[in-house]
Amino acid sequence: MNIKSWIVFIINLLVVFVVVFLSFTFYKEFSRVIDERVLLQLNSIKTLKQIQFEKLINLEWEKFSKENTSESLDFELPNDNYTSNGIFDVTHLHPQKQTSIIFVKIINGERIVKFLKYAKIKNILLERTGMGLTGESYLVGNDFRLRSQSRFYPQKTPFQITAKTKGVLNGVKNKQGTGVFTDYRNTPVYSAYQPIKIGNLNWVILSEIDVEEVTTPLIEMRKKLILITFFIIIISVIISLFLTRIITNPIIKMKEKLIVMAKGNYTEENKITQSEFTFLNLPKEINEMFEALNSLKTALSGAVEFTVDIGNMNLNSSYLPKSSDDLLGHTLLKMRKNLIDFRNKEQQINLTNKRFLVERLEDERRKLARELHDGIGPFLTSLKFYVQNHIDDDAHKQEIKKMIDATITEVRSMTNALMPSTLTDFGIGAALKNYIESIQQSVKIHINFDDSSKNKESKISDKQAVNLFRITQELINNSIKHSNASKIIITLSEFNDFISLYYYDNGGGFDLKTVKLGSGITNIKERVEIFNGKIDIETTNGNTIFEIELPL
Repeated sequence: MNIKSWIVFIINLLVVFVVVFLSFTFYKEFSRVIDERVLLQLNSIKTLKQIQFEKLINLEWEKFSKENTSESLDFELPNDNYTSNGIFDVTHLHPQKQTSIIFVKIINGERIVKFLKYAKIKNILLERTGMGLTGESYLVGNDFRLRSQSRFYPQKTPFQITAKTKGVLNGVKNKQGTGVFTDYRNTPVYSAYQPIKIGNLNWVILSEIDVEEVTTPLIEMRKKLILITFFIIIISVIISLFLTRIITNPIIKMKEKLIVMAKGNYTEENKITQSEFTFLNLPKEINEMFEALNSLKTALSGAVEFTVDIGNMNLNSSYLPKSSDDLLGHTLLKMRKNLIDFRNKEQQINLTNKRFLVERLEDERRKLARELHDGIGPFLTSLKFYVQNHIDDDAHKQEIKKMIDATITEVRSMTNALMPSTLTDFGIGAALKNYIESIQQSVKIHINFDDSSKNKESKISDKQAVNLFRITQELINNSIKHSNASKIIITLSEFNDFISLYYYDNGGGFDLKTVKLGSGITNIKERVEIFNGKIDIETTNGNTIFEIELPL
């Protein structure tokens, strides 16, 4: 198949797909909107009828409540029934089964009865404004028999018609709603239904319209959409045939230019003038174009792969230029060399900056600890002696001394956390031991610390000692804050060439593949990197292990 046929086929396939998809979507959306609007309209009509019916019943009951005379009925009421005040449905007692509602009240043991005229109910339900040709509203009793006249069976008494539909069944169960189902005629309808409970009445009111009447515009629209679709397809075929003749000529010219580029000449201009647009009857350019593209791919594949490696910062990748005139190849090699130099300088600068920041941070901590120890410490001690010697109230004196002692303890704790004096005086092992003992007093976690450093013969520098102390401090804080650990094991071991810090907790662990490392672990990694160390994190079976090595 030549390029023209492919283009015609693809264009028309896309057009058919888009037109059919849009037509189908429009039809379904229009159908859904009609369903919603019709059901909403029916629900409004049903609600209006319900309100009118309930208002009629309530008004008639109020009138009846003020009357003391009983009306005569066309049938006899059982003496043992209807002996309490209320509104009753006695349709089943009427000789002709005419819909009958009576009002009953008992005065001095005498039953007063009034009959509600059916015509008043009929006038409400037969009002059909906004219900089209097939719409109707009707009442159904809890015996599933109609209580209002059917407009489709005017010759039948309502009581003779059974309506055991989905809407009636739901209404009898005290549910209201809308839907599409068959009515008492076994005809599909849109329906809105709701139970009516007034006095002893347990009826259901429904407003419905035939599905066929509502969907008639949809059927007409569907026919029009089909005609429009066929018309668009015909137009699309004509236009695509014309476009393919325009497209194939630039492709031919592009093939010629690509062949030139495949030979390594990237400087020739690739312009197509209007005079080069010719129309061929049987174009076979597609295969030739791919051959040209394959030639170009062969010529450029090595350079492209090398470029990708450089883009991914794989600077160990190798590349051999095609010739001394391969400007692209030599440029890429020069770029790789510059990137290698840049990366090395960048890594060195980053490492220097991180080391500088850490050193400045420790200097500030040391300065702050000194100011707390030399400034606030003596002041609190003087304040304690002043209170002891100048306040006579013993109870007040003891309370103030207690507060001052607590403040002194807190200042010492802060000073120790910022820069423990034992770190400078006795080394990293003693400092960690002292810090862990202070931590143990405030947490329930059991911490086991093993100091295997060489103490006085230790080669650990002051900066390394501070760094190890901060790393251990951060690890313990993480275990306390973010895990449920009950046990921590810390081992500090000094060897001839390096110092090792082993840290273990049973706090549940975490998934290294999915967990988002917080700033604490990130800081630990940066501190290890600053001193050219190595860190290994292992988390299995609820246990977490950090193994850190720093060269001496």
